[in-house]
Amino acid sequence: MNEQHSAERFETLAIHAGQEPDPVTGAVVPPIHQVSTFKQDGVGGLRGGYEYSRSANPTRTALEENLAALEGGTRGLAFASGLAAEDCLLRTVLRPGDHVVLPDDAYGGTFRLITKVVERWGVAWSVADTGDPASVRAALRPETKVVWVETPSNPLLGITDIALVAEITRSAGARLVVDNTFASPYLQQPLALGADVVVHSTTKYLGGHSDVVGGALVTADKGLADELAFHQNAMGAVAGPFDSWLVMRGIKTLAVRMDRHSANAARVVEMLTAHRAVTQVLYPGLAEHPGHETAAKQMRDFGGMVSFRVAGGEEAAVAVCDRTRVFTLGESLGGVESLIEHPGRMTHASAAGSALEVPGDLVRLSVGIEAVDDLLDDLARALG
Repeated sequence: MNEQHSAERFETLAIHAGQEPDPVTGAVVPPIHQVSTFKQDGVGGLRGGYEYSRSANPTRTALEENLAALEGGTRGLAFASGLAAEDCLLRTVLRPGDHVVLPDDAYGGTFRLITKVVERWGVAWSVADTGDPASVRAALRPETKVVWVETPSNPLLGITDIALVAEITRSAGARLVVDNTFASPYLQQPLALGADVVVHSTTKYLGGHSDVVGGALVTADKGLADELAFHQNAMGAVAGPFDSWLVMRGIKTLAVRMDRHSANAARVVEMLTAHRAVTQVLYPGLAEHPGHETAAKQMRDFGGMVSFRVAGGEEAAVAVCDRTRVFTLGESLGGVESLIEHPGRMTHASAAGSALEVPGDLVRLSVGIEAVDDLLDDLARALG
């Protein structure tokens, strides 16, 4: 990170880290370097270190420097999707015969990648309740190399004590990976709590506008960062220049958006907990949530993701999803607009029949930044 920005606060870093005015034109926003190759100043004489955009591109570099600053890492790496980032990480740190501990409520795409792709490579996996330290310890094996955590988790909003699990993982000689997508670096910074690597789907809150697909890895371990960068170039699933620019554009308003997402979600939770058609609300901001104290300790606020269970079972939950008008029925999350989905039939269908299967009566909300009273009215109509 540029020393000029090393002591600045998050909101300032989000706008300025990696975003120096263009030295030629003075443009205050980094240009989109939509280019595949770069003129060399003699054989092997790279101008600014750039030769080919898979290896490095100035627009992607600006995003990667920004991500590293926001997560407090030494290096950030930007990918074509969150799963591309995960794939690069897993193939960098694992070998055949290694073992991974997965959370018992992981994102369905992560579960699919590890159980349907990485497992075929000779990597074993098992499941633990990462919110329970005893469960994590029991899942560890001599060959465990990675403990994977989502906090808050997708879609059950489980909370893991990052610092505690980092200590357990370190003592076992494994690495702790934290998927920070639901929280964003504004609400939570896992590296400062002991995580080895942070994973993001930049499609979500970092991009923030449902107009780009991307992923990221950030680490404070320089040696690991170099290994990841080697594999990023060797495997090639990099973020393109325009996608990198879109994510940077989104990051500039991350702090103010997350404040509004969190405030709107708190109002939605208040309404849902009082509604007769709702049997349970899953949200770490609730005092009765089992991870509430941990979330309050390691997060700035509780975020914009809310899940709830509907009286009447799966068909009733599906019907609620079909009746909203302001909440759009769709997968993904973290955009300015509110989304609603049925995890069991949509984002987590790949986990059906496994230890990660989600309840059929579960509905997941990505609470946007619209007028909150319109969101409350829409949910009230849908719930009946």
